[in-house]
Amino acid sequence: MSKARIFGLIVLEMVLLGTSASLRAADEKREKEVTNTIQQFNKADEGMVKFFDGAAGYAVFPTVGKGAIGVGGAHGKGLVFEKGKLIGETSLTQVTVGLQLGGQSYAEVVFFETAEALDAFKKGKFALSAQVSAVAAASGASANAKYQLGVAVFTLAKSGLMYEASVGGQKFKFKAIP
Repeated sequence: MSKARIFGLIVLEMVLLGTSASLRAADEKREKEVTNTIQQFNKADEGMVKFFDGAAGYAVFPTVGKGAIGVGGAHGKGLVFEKGKLIGETSLTQVTVGLQLGGQSYAEVVFFETAEALDAFKKGKFALSAQVSAVAAASGASANAKYQLGVAVFTLAKSGLMYEASVGGQKFKFKAIP
């Protein structure tokens, strides 16, 4: 084997190892963000523990960015858990129309009451419509929260300001982690 070919293989292996290490670092960072987000929800409302412990599964979005001038949009990435075990990655996209102006970021957790609701999410047959309303996580808010159409959604404001009287929905994508 020529020296050039050996050098090329060494460089390729170094690139692959570097890429693999940076992907692992990104995964670890996202998992840490999700863990911190779960802690923030539990701190905001101690009753959230019953949702995390009792749900068939849940999707945690540490940061959802949202902006609007008449027409609005939001996007976030997160992780999905089944009975507390990490099973996949997810993203949400939201489009809204109506009277709205501003920008904000928030965290969101979508709880799935049943295995069927979680399976629909994993198969991409799941979207949140105006019929399902999110509950702002605050002390005691979870005590009266109930599942609607097999899901319960909680949000926690992070920053920004949004004036909104709009209608829209969230669409999700799911990718299993092997």
